[in-house]
Amino acid sequence: MCDITVEFAGGAELLFDNKKKHNITLPPADEGSVWTVTRLIHWLAKNLLTGNPDLFIQKDSIRPGILVLVNDTDWELLGNGDYAIQNKDSVLFMSTLHGG
Repeated sequence: MCDITVEFAGGAELLFDNKKKHNITLPPADEGSVWTVTRLIHWLAKNLLTGNPDLFIQKDSIRPGILVLVNDTDWELLGNGDYAIQNKDSVLFMSTLHGG
């Protein structure tokens, strides 16, 4: 099992019952596989998302306009969705699209 913190900001929290911080224990990965950010995105969409899924997920990845940081590092520097999540990681999803 893997204990992580997932946070939503910049309006992304509105898609998750307006809750900004979630402490999550991920179920064990299947034998021979690991939890990746892509897998986490799909798990979040299935288990925690209360808003319109089209505003969070697009095809097999995060929707454009949502910045993903893993331990305060842009996920693009870590291999995007292929990053293997580690115990105690912190993952932030921040919407960069604001009205006004």
